Order: sequence, then C-alpha cells, then structure tokens
Amino acid sequence: MSTLAHTIRSLADIQLIEQTPLAERDLPISTYELIGRSAQRAPNDPALTFLLQASDDEQPLTLSYAELFGKITQTANAFHRLGLSKDRAVSFLLPNLPHTHYTIWGGEAAGIVNAINPLLDAEHILELIKASQSEVLVTLAPFPGTELWDKVATLREQLSHLKAIIVVDLANFLPEPQQTAIKAMRGPLPDGVLEFDALIADCPADHLENQRVFHPDDIASYFHTGGTTGTPKLAPHSHHNEVVMAYSMSLVTSFNEQDTALCGLPLFHVNAVIVTGLTPFLTGSQVLLATPQGYRTPALIKNFWKIVERHKVSFFSGVPTIYAALLEIPSQDYDLSSLKYALCGAAPMPVELIRQFEQRSGVRLIEGYGLTEGTCGSCANPADGEMRPGSIGLRMPYCEVEIKIFDDESQFVRNAGNNEVGQLCIRGPSVFKGYLKAENNQGIWVDGDWFNTGDLGRQDADGYFWLTGRSKDLIIRGGHNIDPQVIEEAMHKHPAVAMAAAVGKPDERVGELPAVYIQLKPGHSVSINELLQHAQQSISERAAIPKDIWLIEQIPVTAVGKTFKPELRLDAMRRTLLERLEDLAKTLQVDVRSDSQYGMHADIQAIHPVEKWISVAEQRLSLFKLSYNLFC
Repeated sequence: MSTLAHTIRSLADIQLIEQTPLAERDLPISTYELIGRSAQRAPNDPALTFLLQASDDEQPLTLSYAELFGKITQTANAFHRLGLSKDRAVSFLLPNLPHTHYTIWGGEAAGIVNAINPLLDAEHILELIKASQSEVLVTLAPFPGTELWDKVATLREQLSHLKAIIVVDLANFLPEPQQTAIKAMRGPLPDGVLEFDALIADCPADHLENQRVFHPDDIASYFHTGGTTGTPKLAPHSHHNEVVMAYSMSLVTSFNEQDTALCGLPLFHVNAVIVTGLTPFLTGSQVLLATPQGYRTPALIKNFWKIVERHKVSFFSGVPTIYAALLEIPSQDYDLSSLKYALCGAAPMPVELIRQFEQRSGVRLIEGYGLTEGTCGSCANPADGEMRPGSIGLRMPYCEVEIKIFDDESQFVRNAGNNEVGQLCIRGPSVFKGYLKAENNQGIWVDGDWFNTGDLGRQDADGYFWLTGRSKDLIIRGGHNIDPQVIEEAMHKHPAVAMAAAVGKPDERVGELPAVYIQLKPGHSVSINELLQHAQQSISERAAIPKDIWLIEQIPVTAVGKTFKPELRLDAMRRTLLERLEDLAKTLQVDVRSDSQYGMHADIQAIHPVEKWISVAEQRLSLFKLSYNLFC
C-alpha cells in the first residue's frame, strides 16, 4: 500500500489522488490482513487503550498491535472451532470493550460479523439474529447494573439453533477483591454458556486454523439501519468495502503512528467501527476506547478535556448532542495542543453550534457525511483546506457523489446543475450492493448503479456539498417545502437554547405547519413568547416561522446520539389531535382525557344529534384517521 502523504485542500487534490487506481494502491484483501500488516510493521506500538470508568486516577488497559492481533486471531479460531463457516454470522450484543474489537475483526476473519444495537428490544434482537443466519452470539455475562443478559435469557428457548452463546465477563476488568465478590454473588454461569476469555485461551494466536483464503467480495459484516418501526434492514459490507473505506478515510484524516483517536460512539455503528477503529488500525494509530457506554458515561463528558490532555488525543468523532454537552464543560484549563480537530459526521450540525464549540474550545470542528449503506463516509470538509460551515464538504477519495433530479413519480430525469437542489446519490467501491433481504432493494438504485440516499442536497461550483433536508424530514406546508434546518439554525442562536428540533405538525388546511422542540441549556430559563419573538426576528422565510414552540426536558436521541425525529413527529401529532379533540369537546360537550399508556383516549358522550357530530367532525376526519391507529 502506498504510504505517500496526501494533503487534501480542494477537489483537485482528490482528483489527483484518484489518478492512481485503487488496484495499484496495494490495499489489503481483508480487514484481518489490514490489522495484521500494522502488527507486523510495528508490533510493540500501542493499538488499543481501554478506559473502564473515565475516572481521574484510572489506570487504563493497553494492548500493543501484536497483542491485539493475537487476540483477534484467537477469537477467529475459537469461532472456527465452534463450527462457524465463512458464509455464516456471529452476532454481538456488547458495549464498547476490547472484546468487542476481538469479536468484530475475529468474526470477520472466521465468518461474518453481525452488529446489534444493545438498546433494541428483545423481539428485534431475535429477528436480527435470525435474519443474519447467525450461529454464534457474543454478549455480556450477568453483571450488576446491566441488562443485556436479561434480554438474552428471555430468548434462550428461541435461540436453540445457535452453536454457542459466549459471554464477556465485566467482572474480569475489576480488581481482584471486587471481581471475586461479584462472581460469588452471581454464582456459576448458566448451563451451556461459554466464557469468552477461557474459550479463546487455548486457541493459537499466530495463525488462522481455518486456513482461509480471502476474496475482496467476501461479506465481512452486517450492519442494521432503520428499525424505528418493524425489523431493521441489514446492510452487508464486503471486506473490500471496509478496506477501501478505511483507506479513503485515512486520506481525509491524515492519521499517523503518533495519533490517538478517541472512540465514544457505540461499536454497533459504522462510524465508531470505521472512523475510530479500522482507519487508525490501518495507519498504525492508537484507539482510545473510552468506557463501555462511551459518551453515555457521565464521567466521560465531565472529564473529557482532562482525558484529551492525559492521553494526548488527536481526534474524536461525535454528534451534535455530544458537542452541545461538551460546550458546558470548561476546556480553557487543559492542554489541548494534541487535538488536531474533531469530526461531526452522523447528523447535521447547526452552524451556530459549530461556531460556539470552536470559539470556546479552540478546536476545529469539521463536518462530514455518510451512511451505513456507504460503509461509513462519503463527504468531508478538508481538514487542510477551506472549511465551509454548514457544508458536508467535498466527496471523499474514491467515493462518487452526485445530485440528481427526479420527476413527480420519483423517476430519474437528469443530473442537477450547480446549486440546484436534488437527491444526493452515491456510488463507488465503498458502497454496498444492496440489503440482505431482496424486498428491501426496491427503488434504491437510480440511473444505473447509484444509491439514492433519500437526502436532499446541492453541490456548489467548488465541489462542496450542502444538505438541504431529508425527504421524510421536510415540512410541507401547502405544497411549500420547508427545510427544518432553517428553523433549527435560527433557534440555536438564542443563548438559552441547547438543542432545537423542528418537525411538521398536522394541519387540515395546509397539510403541515412548522413546530419546534427546544431543550434549554442547564440553568437557563426563557418564555415561549420570547422564543417565538426570536424565531420571528431570526427566520427570514416567513412560511418557516414555527407556529408552536414546545419546551421539553431532553430532545429524544437514538443510541448513537442523533436526534430521533420520529418520536417528535408522533408527539406533535398527539398534541394536535388532543387540541382538536378539546375543540370538538367544547362544541359537542364531550369528555376528553389523556392516557399515559396509549397516548390518547376519548370518551365521547354526545348530547347533540349524531348528524351534528358528523358535521362538526367532518373537517377533522383525515387527521383523525391518520392518528387513530397510533393513539387509540
């Protein structure tokens, strides 16, 4: 693999890099070979450092590249001995642990690894295990304060097809007295359950017993996407997808052997696995795995800048909610000179939040863009070039990105011109070949082999891409498309606002009206009227001025930390329906009450004739039909 340094300042630099075809880059055939090359090149360099608690005086666990690669090899051999073949999967249901990395890369060396979000309910976990044809499951042993084993225990009878259930024992990370006490209190592991460390101890660390010959198109992993309703879709990634993605990301990040990348996002998500995992492993950098729960650990946020200083962190990746939280943690007393920049790449970042973060911390914040189907990243602002706040940057090397125009029937018409808004589509060696289930692939490919991301965007004359919304997130008011980010950007400028999330609330006359949810900064207070006045003064697009502002304690987020708008849309619908039913109650003298379990319930005791009830309710019929199945 070429080790020449590449500096990306503009689109021209990316095009220069691509003059050398990938086939001439001497890339590894597999992720196993990728990590193995770094272990051979610098066996004693630190590869993985793990913080259990992110406390002030914690002594971390550190593995060299030779040690990490040995553990990965032992894990692959253990899976092979259990009968795992290269076309079958091992699922993992784990927090961020060294063993999670052993499982990911060892699983890809022995077969296919299937990442599962530990926060999913048991039903979805079971569906993902079955959909991936998993033969092995790796999860946590029973441990105080954790619930993963409880979820698995409820599924034991339905997991009888598995060759093995393997558990990682968190007690092994504790000092001897505590370790012994917890194991004594817990008792022996359940029958038929294998303990991870004991299982791999007898396996060789210097070669793969399956003698596998890898092919670039071999499937390495399944990552699920979606899943807010129904079963999440599984996106298969080949070894080539992941290796190319790590290489492209390394050109963007310019990681080297002296760098340390802090991982705080969960390892069931491609951002954590690729950006703060495989990419630094490719470049011989160190990964700092910051606690099992990552950014969800309060101590990590509280001690974040202290940890950056102590471990000389040069890079970390987060989402807007993380940066909003870090804004409340003073950074001026710490030496952050090791920190080159931070990345926001899993959700759009409000420009005002970027400005505030950079101003207070002195750390450059670059925005990127990617999705599971693209194996991680597709665009990023150039760290060594011009940063355009609000833009997702230039396309990454060897990643093709175009804006395409569709007609009213969602058929491709043509490519967009400069600054013309259309559908953002991606293509290239890091893009998957389709979801595992064929029925999920209907309509995802356009204009040949371009994947339609569902995001709306534009490209300026210099090659920078700008997201202008997501098709499903657009607020459509009387046929007028409103980008919720316009509202959110404006609300973030208010000094009391920590996070803002705009959605459409149902309206019988114009379809939707803009509404915005506000989470205030700790210790701040503000009236709704003041926020409404701020919105009117700050939002130039008249149609986008929110009709309602709702203060809530916390904006709902996904396990990765992205704003979870489906929950907000449902809440906006609930509020609107309740409002309409109250109006109806006044007219018909009916009793309307709320029910916390089902969201809404109405006892209608009409004293007027039925005909009058129908007349008054007729204009609300479409709204009620839309809401009935969700709330009644």
